[in-house]
Amino acid sequence: MDNKARIEAFRSNAVRPCIDREVFTYLFYKNFKDNTAKIHEERYGEAFAYAFENLPTPISDGELIVGERTKHLTADESREWNEIYKPFALEHTKTVRGQDSHMAIDYDLVLSKGLLGIIDIIDGHLRSCDEDKKPFYNVCKTVLRAVIKHSENYAAHARELAKKEADAERKAELLEIARICEKVPANPAESFYEAVQSVHFITHAVSNDPYRFNCQQFQLGRPDRYLYPYYKKDIDEGKITKGFAQLLLDLLAIQINMRVQPGLSSGYMVGGKDENGNIVANDLTEMCMQVIDDVRLVYPSVGLCTCDGMPDRYLRKACEILSHGRSHPAIFNDDVISKGLMSYGIPEKDSRNYIHSTCVEITPIACSNVWVASPYTNMPQKLLDVLGCEFESFDALIRAYFNHLSAHIKYSFDEQNEMRRARGKFSMNPLLSCLVNDCLERGVDIERGGGRYNWIMPSFVGVPNVVDSLYAIKKLVFDDNEMTMREYKKILDENFKDNEELRRRILDKFPKYGNDNDEVDGYFELVKNFIVNECKKHIPVFSNGRLVPSVFCWVMHERFGRDTGATPDGRVAGFPLADGSGPCQGREACGPTASILSSTKWSHAEMIGGVAVNMKFSKQSFTSSSFDNMLAIIKTFIQRGGFEMQINVTDKEILEKARANPEQYRDLVVRIGGYSDYFTNISPQMQAEVIMRTEHGI
Repeated sequence: MDNKARIEAFRSNAVRPCIDREVFTYLFYKNFKDNTAKIHEERYGEAFAYAFENLPTPISDGELIVGERTKHLTADESREWNEIYKPFALEHTKTVRGQDSHMAIDYDLVLSKGLLGIIDIIDGHLRSCDEDKKPFYNVCKTVLRAVIKHSENYAAHARELAKKEADAERKAELLEIARICEKVPANPAESFYEAVQSVHFITHAVSNDPYRFNCQQFQLGRPDRYLYPYYKKDIDEGKITKGFAQLLLDLLAIQINMRVQPGLSSGYMVGGKDENGNIVANDLTEMCMQVIDDVRLVYPSVGLCTCDGMPDRYLRKACEILSHGRSHPAIFNDDVISKGLMSYGIPEKDSRNYIHSTCVEITPIACSNVWVASPYTNMPQKLLDVLGCEFESFDALIRAYFNHLSAHIKYSFDEQNEMRRARGKFSMNPLLSCLVNDCLERGVDIERGGGRYNWIMPSFVGVPNVVDSLYAIKKLVFDDNEMTMREYKKILDENFKDNEELRRRILDKFPKYGNDNDEVDGYFELVKNFIVNECKKHIPVFSNGRLVPSVFCWVMHERFGRDTGATPDGRVAGFPLADGSGPCQGREACGPTASILSSTKWSHAEMIGGVAVNMKFSKQSFTSSSFDNMLAIIKTFIQRGGFEMQINVTDKEILEKARANPEQYRDLVVRIGGYSDYFTNISPQMQAEVIMRTEHGI
């Protein structure tokens, strides 16, 4: 089959994927429910093994990378699940709340040792461990063997299909799939094809968690690091062509779309510096970005980590892809992120091996149990909460706001911490524990604190609205004495009714964050510093616990905005809040350079939970001839300490056409607030917000 035809066939199905998460849970609880005589670990292990031994093994025509969840329950199974097993499962897992899967597992371990090698490591621990750790180690062995069995079932299915296949080329492909699935992930990978299949299959496996019914969003880490030795060896020995390697990477990317439903985020990072301080820049760095152009889907969410000394060709490659209207790659500042991680006690070695764990949340690879966006905080609403009285000064208002915010941070932290404590008591995830340091070394499940880093990352949404609001309040109430605070609050409560002229003056005449005004921009640093210092006061349960803040929003700027009344910055009730840490929608009056200057006047490094700066450029102006200007803009952002920049290159006309005729633009992808989504999937309010964002020329 022609490579382009193969990709096109698979990507057309992946635009609206059929992802079924009930088959695994049905099989697990069918065994688990009535198996009450054994201890929890044994009961879990037996049910997990039963599920994996009986999971379907779908292989589509032309498929080369296998392992997916596209089969549905039969009518009888669906009835059993809904009437018998699902009610039991929901009751059993009702205390298991909180975040999950915002991480990348230890792919180097899987590729170098194989699952049988990990079992050998566990056997070593069993020979010397205390008696109370043996149930943990034994269930780990059970689930690893179950994954191996699932892979062997795929191999058997591929061989059966090969027997019936008339086409010689496809027959050979199926036999190769069978050979590889018999070998990996049980054993170490020895070729690029084996490595890619092993990476996908273990991610497919770990995405099945019987205690978590929501979609799992595991990231693929740094493929231009762990896959490169296999690629280079095969290329040097003439065992693979660059074209076939690109095909495998493209198919791996499409499988992400068959594993993670649209509206979330899953992908990988490339580039940056490795643990020895060497720049990672190779064929796979470019090829993993080329995937974006080849598959043209919402996933993978790709981040290019740029750093001092990285050749321009990789940033230029990113700009070329973005100029085609893609929403990836996002540009991350490797040096700032590494510095930020080290400021929270991460050794430099781990600080160079991180992932944007879904949108922009930074977590160390292979050793994290980090709860990101836990929770989101509506910053403008917290300001509105304190505006119902008079204040003797602007500083007094700030103090009231910060006191209110402090109480909220403590309350939300206590809530998340208690959820984490309860989950540790009632939950387990032995398969994931085998793939995250230091669970096996400690003999402790990841849900019970076995991971090396146990952070909680709250996200503070709408800070730019607060910044513009603080300036407007200071100007109207305290500097010019045009109105009292209560009068201003009444205007807001009435959504600027009969005060449109005032609203337009606030929007059009007052300086705004994003236009290089030191007074306004200074309020962002004021708020950011308070958040950072307040979070340092709280230490989560389990070792290496930290409360690490962020200022990104996913889709929460639209959800919060929908329920938030008018704000002092001139925003009307119901309109989305700012989409990240850049200026509010449509308020950049002085061009992209001024916007960048504003958004980098405050230190990004402490906000490791994620900083998202969205910028939108006209497609007509974003051409190969303008790449040098675009490179200069990005480099300015990076050199000034910017954390991450997200670029949308599209035109208002295209977006309007997609809004009017969604079926004709089903695969139009846009960047939202840290992640990408199909434009026709997002709400009408979100569509309006994306269209309203300032469109820069270059």
